[in-house]
Amino acid sequence: MSPPGRPKGEFLSAQREGEPAVPPGRPKGEFLSAQREGEPAVPPGRPKGEFLSAQREGGPTTPPGRPDNELPSAPGSGAARNVPHIALVAGEASGDLLAALVLPELRARLPQAQCAGIAGDRMIAAGCVPWHHVGELSVRGYAEVLRHLPRLLALRRRLIRRLLDWPASVYVGVDAPDFNLGVAARLRAAGVPTVQFVSPAVWAWRPQRIEKIRAAIDHMLLVFPFEQAIFDRAGIRATYVGHPLARTIPLEPDRAAARIRLGLPATAPVVALLPGSRRAEIDSLAPAFFGAVGRLQAADAQLRCVVPVAMPALRPLVERIQRSSGIDAARTMLLDGRSHDALEACDATILAGGTATLEAMLFKRPMVAAYRVPWLTERITLRQAVIPYFSLPNVLLGRFAVAEFLQESVEPLGLARALAHCLAGGPQIQALLQEFAVQHERLQRDTPALTAEAILATLGRGNDPSARRQT
Repeated sequence: MSPPGRPKGEFLSAQREGEPAVPPGRPKGEFLSAQREGEPAVPPGRPKGEFLSAQREGGPTTPPGRPDNELPSAPGSGAARNVPHIALVAGEASGDLLAALVLPELRARLPQAQCAGIAGDRMIAAGCVPWHHVGELSVRGYAEVLRHLPRLLALRRRLIRRLLDWPASVYVGVDAPDFNLGVAARLRAAGVPTVQFVSPAVWAWRPQRIEKIRAAIDHMLLVFPFEQAIFDRAGIRATYVGHPLARTIPLEPDRAAARIRLGLPATAPVVALLPGSRRAEIDSLAPAFFGAVGRLQAADAQLRCVVPVAMPALRPLVERIQRSSGIDAARTMLLDGRSHDALEACDATILAGGTATLEAMLFKRPMVAAYRVPWLTERITLRQAVIPYFSLPNVLLGRFAVAEFLQESVEPLGLARALAHCLAGGPQIQALLQEFAVQHERLQRDTPALTAEAILATLGRGNDPSARRQT
């Protein structure tokens, strides 16, 4: 999710757009697979149609023995009324992860439903048909958005048109609120019920967005307990569902097992280096991160570094920065994904602000968080911030418990000193890890079940507009 106080992606996506139009000659509303003309193919190496069988043309739309009228009706006409179309749209890697954790529960409760939208590899593996890949929306900062604005505007227009033609029975935006709220508002006005999974951080910056939420969203799903009171006061239907990562990540991580999985020495100190999931983010943070770890390696011949690379397309960039940094390549391991293995195996981590800071907290790992955005983005966002932190552990604890480095302060020497303090593991660090454990327990709910229940209830209210509005 976008880091509170120093938004990582919330402000990026009002300009983000949808996806290729229906190819000429195909009837509007016909469900098309991920191999449609003009749209990105399923990621390389993935067999065509591997996740698409339920949606293939001519295939069964309702499981044998299930009455056609058993399901809630969807907007539109014809057979689409009997087969719910659940649209899911994630805008970055963290949203892909969150949606993928909920998809199995949705499909178990409504196996004949068709799930499609803007998805990442995890969502695709969980059964969501990718009309577009999340990588197409992974831009950050006002300056980068402006460079991609024509493409993103066209993408959103096509997405909205396709969702209405499909038609979507319910729209579920996953994080990326500035993108998803804009799409949701258009769909809701057309009669499509809308859900937003992960609220914009209205408690951190731009609190006036609560009115945009009121206009766009039928049901807000909250991942932090303190958010419930905010939405109750605003009179907006909302449910605290817990954070799905709090159930996925064990209360007692097994460092030894993770090191065996990664082939790391059992006793050597290990740092996990997570420079982000966007190209611009990696460009701005990775050189300083590698420089900091390189300084520590020069002082400790045993220190290892593991670097999970969020997407294969980003690996050449990370490799180039690694080579130019002077870090010891023999003691540095680049991973294809596997960020949870890296965090579970490490003694401390240095990472980009955002969902990764929450993951590190749940793994009970001391951390150094950094955030850097273009100058224009900084000028705009700092004026609208209402809390001083950007890392989620600090937001949850209400103080600067985790070391944060922002903008010009992101430099190797300062990062190295803070990381060395984490690796030392003194009484202060041990007390912090105990606080992390308490927060972990507070965030645990049956998130997949609660989220699926809310989505299906919102879908069911779609036929009764009066039931969809709490205010």
